[in-house]
Amino acid sequence: MLGVARRKIGLGTFSSPILGQVLQRIRPLGSVLPENYSTAAKEITVREALNSALDEEMSADPKVLLMGEEVGEYQGAYKISKGLLEKYGPERVLDTPITEAGFTGIGVGAAYYGLRPIIEFMTFNFSMQAIDHIINSAAKTNYMSAGQISVPIVFRGPNGAAAGVGAQHSQCFAAWYAHVPGLKVLCPYSSEDARGLLKAAIRDPDPVVFLENELLYGETFPVSAEALDSSFCLPIGKAKIEQEGKHVTITAFSKMVGYALQAAEILSKEGINAEVINLRSIRPLDRATINASVRKTNRLVTVEEGFPQHGVGSEICMSVIEESFEYLDAPVERIAGADVPTPYAANLERMAVPQVDDIVRAAKRACYRAVPMAAAA
Repeated sequence: MLGVARRKIGLGTFSSPILGQVLQRIRPLGSVLPENYSTAAKEITVREALNSALDEEMSADPKVLLMGEEVGEYQGAYKISKGLLEKYGPERVLDTPITEAGFTGIGVGAAYYGLRPIIEFMTFNFSMQAIDHIINSAAKTNYMSAGQISVPIVFRGPNGAAAGVGAQHSQCFAAWYAHVPGLKVLCPYSSEDARGLLKAAIRDPDPVVFLENELLYGETFPVSAEALDSSFCLPIGKAKIEQEGKHVTITAFSKMVGYALQAAEILSKEGINAEVINLRSIRPLDRATINASVRKTNRLVTVEEGFPQHGVGSEICMSVIEESFEYLDAPVERIAGADVPTPYAANLERMAVPQVDDIVRAAKRACYRAVPMAAAA
């Protein structure tokens, strides 16, 4: 499936040395560095950033373990777990059968007992097989136990449309999981995002849904010296202003951040100075940063890859209406995927997923710079 050769895999077991660590003190959240980092020390891919974050957290805390399909012998369907089986052994890097409901339930149960499992889905579309464990077993238990049971678990894997994999493998689950109290939902864009947010997710005492993007794994980004430090950690719930501007605010997450930055560059050539916000965290959502930006620019364009109805953009729009309505000089523009199952054909797929030109046109409309349809005709 998805072009990945299936290998013979077996289900690992939790041995007594691992279970014996349950009563050890849980390591506190590491230092959180400020947003303004020094000049980049080197460039690394998102794949390398995720791998290094997993490696460092497993090295620092013996309670951290990774489980999922092909994470061990095959070193991950996308090679995110490369080298981890050899370094940490089959007790902490567990290959599982193709049964998401089974190994997700095992992971949640292990988290109940104080371990810190990382559950990898080969694609988040397969998390639908395990959604009962994610929502009913993981997200609600801390509340239903009156705080007596923490569930420190991370659900991670590629999310959203890839390329030519059809409707069943192309969904964005950001809005799905962000709807649920008790979950935290993170969507990294750059290598620094991936590294800092994954570390934060692993150290967090609550269940975290960590939505990566397959098409970003091989992308290279500059990373600061601070971000390469083993203590590096980004705050959950804090957005990043990727580019400051004064004419229009563009919010985006995951792969769409790159599209928003490309659109901002095009807009700048036409005299429109766009502020681009990388949301990073979908739940909790950094409403303060979004509203502060809108109060400065007086215009808003939201960008997301998922379906439009009840989406992340809808929530952002409502937040601005509630808190900053009187600052708006134009209607909010929402860019999202088409409200249809994602087509398989490449030409139709491109039409169903937001493109840079869509963002440019929306920003121009918000700034009343769009060419009237009558004139265009």
